[in-house]
Amino acid sequence: MWDYPRPPRIESDVREVIVRVGEQEIVRSTRTVRLLETASPPAFYVPPDDVRMEFLQMEGGVSHCEWKGAAHYWSVIAPGRRVSAAAWMYANPLPGYERIGGYFSFYPALVECSVASVSVVAQPGRFYGGWVTPEIVGPFKGEPGSEGW
Repeated sequence: MWDYPRPPRIESDVREVIVRVGEQEIVRSTRTVRLLETASPPAFYVPPDDVRMEFLQMEGGVSHCEWKGAAHYWSVIAPGRRVSAAAWMYANPLPGYERIGGYFSFYPALVECSVASVSVVAQPGRFYGGWVTPEIVGPFKGEPGSEGW
């Protein structure tokens, strides 16, 4: 991931991605894209057709990325459990990032994520949403001492 570009690059990924909250499956997709950015594990973005929207509820609050624009946050509401701000989505991304418009990404620190049947480890730090899989080697932004990267 140290050879990932800045500004970030988007690439297709056909490995099966699954997102769950407890036993409830929220996502199953082989049509994801990954956002690759220097010093961060990739974030996987899922097309809305592969998200069980009945389990998502939009929250207030917006954050801004210099590359992608305004991100809106969503909670996951599964039977017996609510996970606040577990997902985000760029409804109208900035030029160059239109491909992720309307796609959802999920924080693996808050929900269970897997790629090709391998459990994802969350990128350190609450702000970051990178998905650490075995082929990704750190150090990563979000680890102690990385604040100035």
